[in-house]
Amino acid sequence: MAQQTPPMVGTSPDDELVLELRGLDAGMLALVGGKAANLGELLSRGLPVPDGFCLTTAAYRQAIGAPDSLLPALAVAYAALHTAAGAGGEPPDITGLAGKARAAIQAAPIPAAVAEAVGHAYRALGPDVPVAVRSSATAEDLPFASFAGQQDTYLNVVGVPAVLEAVRRCWASLWTDRATAYRATLGIHPAGVALAVVVQRMVDAETAGVMFTANPLTGSRRQVVVDASPGLGESVVSGAVNPDHFVVDALTGRVLELELGAMGIEVRPLPGGGTHIRELPDGRGGACLADSQLRMLATLGLKAQEHFGSPQDTEWAIDRAGALWLTQSRPITTLYPVPRSNGAAGRAARGKPVTGTRAYLCFSLAQGLTRPLTPVGLAAVRLIASSVATAAGFPVPDPRRGPSPYAEAGQRIYVDFTTPIRSAVGRRIVPRVFDIMEARTATVMRRLMEDPAFSVTKRTPFGLLRHVAPVAIRAKVPATLVHALFRPRAALRRLDQFTQDYEASLAPDAGADTLVRLDHAESLLGSRLFLIVPAILPLPALGFAMLGLAGKLLGGDAWDELQPVIRGLPHNVTTEMDLELWRLATAIQEDPDSRAALLTKNPSILADAYRAGELPARLDAGLARFLDRYGQRAVGEIDVGLPRWSEEPAHILGILANYLRLDNPALAPDAQFSKAAEDADEQVERLVARAAARGRIRGRLVRAALRRARLFAGLRELPKYLLVLGLGEVRRQLLLVGRELEQAGTIACRDDVFFLDFAEVRRALAGNTPGTEGPALDLRQLVAERKQEYARELRRRHIPRVLLSDGTEPEAVRAAVGSSGDGTLAGSPASAGTVTAPARVILDPVGARLEPGEILVAPSTDPGWTPLFLTAGGLVMEMGGANSHGAVVAREYGIPAVVGVANATGRISTGQKITVDGGAGTVVPEPPGTPRDGGLRRGAEPPARA
Repeated sequence: MAQQTPPMVGTSPDDELVLELRGLDAGMLALVGGKAANLGELLSRGLPVPDGFCLTTAAYRQAIGAPDSLLPALAVAYAALHTAAGAGGEPPDITGLAGKARAAIQAAPIPAAVAEAVGHAYRALGPDVPVAVRSSATAEDLPFASFAGQQDTYLNVVGVPAVLEAVRRCWASLWTDRATAYRATLGIHPAGVALAVVVQRMVDAETAGVMFTANPLTGSRRQVVVDASPGLGESVVSGAVNPDHFVVDALTGRVLELELGAMGIEVRPLPGGGTHIRELPDGRGGACLADSQLRMLATLGLKAQEHFGSPQDTEWAIDRAGALWLTQSRPITTLYPVPRSNGAAGRAARGKPVTGTRAYLCFSLAQGLTRPLTPVGLAAVRLIASSVATAAGFPVPDPRRGPSPYAEAGQRIYVDFTTPIRSAVGRRIVPRVFDIMEARTATVMRRLMEDPAFSVTKRTPFGLLRHVAPVAIRAKVPATLVHALFRPRAALRRLDQFTQDYEASLAPDAGADTLVRLDHAESLLGSRLFLIVPAILPLPALGFAMLGLAGKLLGGDAWDELQPVIRGLPHNVTTEMDLELWRLATAIQEDPDSRAALLTKNPSILADAYRAGELPARLDAGLARFLDRYGQRAVGEIDVGLPRWSEEPAHILGILANYLRLDNPALAPDAQFSKAAEDADEQVERLVARAAARGRIRGRLVRAALRRARLFAGLRELPKYLLVLGLGEVRRQLLLVGRELEQAGTIACRDDVFFLDFAEVRRALAGNTPGTEGPALDLRQLVAERKQEYARELRRRHIPRVLLSDGTEPEAVRAAVGSSGDGTLAGSPASAGTVTAPARVILDPVGARLEPGEILVAPSTDPGWTPLFLTAGGLVMEMGGANSHGAVVAREYGIPAVVGVANATGRISTGQKITVDGGAGTVVPEPPGTPRDGGLRRGAEPPARA
């Protein structure tokens, strides 16, 4: 029967109750919801979608009446939920409130106008046509949230009364417990959510199921994944059956994987509504889809992907005549974005395109940063990376886009490392470097080397040396190394002078105007910060080289014996900072007013009091001194867009409160640090004596090597510290620029400047007039959109450490769980020793509380985390290697540490007792069912530590 246009009710688009599916598009999301809008888009592309209509959100709003009787209570509940979640408190009774909402909707009569519109539209499809009645919420099938399975669907519905009852139930399903909880986690306000209903002809399905146009497990955009079963696709979606599983090559249509369901099941509609499931007889003849059908399905899915511009999660059916139908398409929201380079990474030195798969390393994770970077933070890193590449002699056409290996994905920094792993020399060097910096990445690299796609193409390092050697010579790196080797104290004096000169040169001239301030900020990032690298990095590199030389001279596997040598190191600016904070806590301990304030008041309240000059005198003066020296540091400090401690001292005040709870003198960090230094000196003497027993010259060489190792290895933290000082100055200048833009009304507040890049800020200062930089921009709208994107990325928990250019995550392809059969979690040894104590899982250190002696379990760490180390009994990290930041500081403080433990924050829970063996690189959780200790009691014995 020919499709007839259903009648429309209402005089404006917002009042229309029923719309034909083929007239819908993405711009009608608020009226028809995500599912219906996507179906309309598929029809506009000419793809096969069953006929039907959409009952719009206007009908839903008519049905629920004035929102005052329902929605405000939910809005208050969600506000309370968000507040409780942010403060770590108990959520309100969302389940109860959602249940009341469902009951209210199911009890309310369907408005006559709505019933009439549905009746006309349904009868236009034909007499007693079986239809599917499906929910289509305004907050579903979105690029950032699919809401898959959150609202209800009713199949094989026949007759107007049955359709209206299914509509009512769909409306009520907007407030299921799962849907309301999901909206709450995404921060979607309930008052802005409504539900439309899609009514479509049922497909008399021979076979049906779901299809992903990218592999949702590995991320590969070159694979189409199909789950199929005889009968209705709803059984596959709901998990009622064990379907046949196929993985298809997206380019060739070749079946790469086939896994038959455990049993053959057929799902069929029953007359009058409902479904029937029956087990098929044995020997059903293999898979329920032929290779030719799989190729047609893949082609259909890829057309949908092309139309929407992103990989799609689709539902499909093949009818008894062999025709293919799409019944739904929505974005796959779980895929991590593919790294986007500036275009130069895909071109060879002579400008020819580079073919083949590329491999990208997450530089953000290597820096201990799991959160996304703000737009200006990314822009700053691009300028710094460009300055490094330019200094090394590599061409950078546009510094604002970064050098050729630079890429971004998910607002995080990635680096194209394809060239090193396709080089014979790179294969020998790069994985060994990552063995001590980030061991799990080294494992992924070695696996990629086994892949023919990354076969060796370069066997000599001369091309790289041609660039690096002249730069090293110009920067006097060889001279610095020789000078430090033979006159180490003089080298330290020269370094101290460089540091003083550098700090003195950071601020611009007094009275600089706004444009000059912006120029100064870009100049710091684009040229001056790079000077830190050749001036400082050779010295800690020499220190670790001397440690390696001592190990060679001692013979055998001396790493365990050498570890104590690099504890309690001098010249480590991070440990100096942490000990300075500890000394402040010690001074506060003696002042009753300061102590009481820290132990009884929330850190955010104390921070407000500090800004108002209302803290107790000793606490105020001590905090001011600390922030004057270290206030440019922060958690996630490589991002210029994040506040520094001097701006938001609540984190430091919370750490001070934690320190006051440490009442065991034996665990005092300054005492432990001093003892570590003494133990290191004693270990040096023991190793020198052992070497001297094999020869006097050998003994002298070992002594000289170990002394230089202790003298220089602690400088490892200094380059980043000076970099952060520079970034802090850049931030200060941008805040001044942002204040002027706020006063001019260009942006809403000064901090919005961090959601623009430097070119956009420059245009804003020039009046945002059209010109060479492009048309005028609505900067307020641009900032709002970027803040939304940033907030979505903040919620992302899993960040791939390595990604391929087709989106594949190599670690997911070989999802090794990294644990043995007895539950032991494996990682990399980082700091020797054994400790058994309750764990404390912390994802963000700001506002976190770590009881003395608890084992800190974290995704990764940067210097902003290290104040927590002073009272930690041990450390477990998902990222890192033996020489990563967290490992180095853990060794400094003598706390056992294991790093590179896959999914540690998910597999260990707060309060669970674990045993960390920092020498073996293992973490042993308590057996299931063992009573858990919520944390060490104050005054209790410290955890056992070998």
